[in-house]
Amino acid sequence: MDWFDGLLKPIMVVVAWIMVQFHSLFTAIGLDPAGGAAWSLSIVGLVIVIRILLIPLFFRQIKASRGMQLLAPEMQAIQKKYKGKTDPASREAMSRETMALYREHGTNPFASCLPILLQSPIFFALFRVLIELPRIANGSYPQIGPLTPELAEQAENATIFGAPLSGTFMRADGNWHIQVVTVVLIIAMSATTFLTQRQLTMKNMPPAALQGPMAQQQKVLLYVLPLIFAFSGVNFPIGVLIYWTTTNLWSMGQQFYTIRRMPAPGSQAEIAMKERKAKKAKAHGVIEEDAAAPVIIEEKPRGQREQPKRKDRNKPRPVIEEIQDKPAAPKPATPRPASSKPGSPKPAAPKDGDGPGTPAPGKPTKPKK
Repeated sequence: MDWFDGLLKPIMVVVAWIMVQFHSLFTAIGLDPAGGAAWSLSIVGLVIVIRILLIPLFFRQIKASRGMQLLAPEMQAIQKKYKGKTDPASREAMSRETMALYREHGTNPFASCLPILLQSPIFFALFRVLIELPRIANGSYPQIGPLTPELAEQAENATIFGAPLSGTFMRADGNWHIQVVTVVLIIAMSATTFLTQRQLTMKNMPPAALQGPMAQQQKVLLYVLPLIFAFSGVNFPIGVLIYWTTTNLWSMGQQFYTIRRMPAPGSQAEIAMKERKAKKAKAHGVIEEDAAAPVIIEEKPRGQREQPKRKDRNKPRPVIEEIQDKPAAPKPATPRPASSKPGSPKPAAPKDGDGPGTPAPGKPTKPKK
C-alpha cells in the first residue's frame, strides 16, 4: 500500500462498507450475489447515500451561485475600474475591493465548488477499491473494511453486459465488451455533465450574469469539462463510470427541482415560473396582479410646509385682549394752514444761515422778559 492509499484508507473503508451493506440488501431481496446487477446497484446506492449527505452543501452551492450572479454587474464595474492597471498597488486595491464585495453579499466563488471538491476523495477512493479488487481477491492486498477476499472475488467476477466492473478501456486486452460498455458510459457521463452545467448557466442566470469575463469562463468550461471527462474516462473502471454517470443524473434532477421551485431573480426560469402560476390562477378563476409591475405613486406638489396650529386658538380670549384688538377711535381732523391750501404760494425755503431762532424780516421781535 503506497502513501496515496494510506491517505485515502479511511474513505476507502467507508466506501467499501456502504457497498457491502447495499450488496447484502440486494442479495436479500433475491439478486445473484455474484451478479453484476447487485454490485452495480450497490454503487448506485453509494451515490444516493453520498448525495443525501451533501444536500446541505448543495443548497449552499445554490446560494453562492446566486450571490455570484447578483454581484456580477458590480464585479464588472471593479474590473473596468482597474482595466489596464498592472502595478502592484492597483492589483492589491482590486483584490481588496473584490473581497469586500464578497463579504457584503455573503458569498465567494469557492463555495459553489464545495460539492465537487468533497466528492473528489470519494471518487478516488472508489477508483482505488475497484482497481484493487483482483489483488484483494488473491490476498496480495490487505482487506478493506468489510470487503473480504470472498466478496472481492464476487465483485471481480461480476459483469455488466459481459464487462467486469473493474475493467477499463485501456486494459481491455481485446475484450470488446469492456470497450463498448466503457465508450457508452463515457458518452453518457460527458453528456450528463454538459447538460447539468448548461441547465445551471442558461436557465437559472439573469441576463446581466451572462455577460463579462466570468460568463465567458463558464461558457468555456461548459464545453471543456465534458471533453476532459471523455479523454480521461478511458482510464476509469466501469464501476467508477457508473458512479459518475449516476451522480450526474442525480445532480440534473436536483437542479431541475431547485430551478423550477426557487429560480434565480431575473432568470428565464423565474419568468417560466410566473407564467405557470398565472395559468394556474387563471384556470381557478383567480386573477393575480403582476408583482413586477411598477407602482406609480402620485406625489403632491411640494410647497411651504404647513405650520402646526396651536390648540388654544379656538379658546375664548380674555377681555383685555379684546379691548386691545378693538380699532382706535379716529382723531379729529386738524385744520390745514392757509399756505397748505391748494392754490396758495408755497413758503420760501430758508436761506443758508437762517436758523430756527432768526426772526423773519419785517417783523419786530419781542423783548425777552
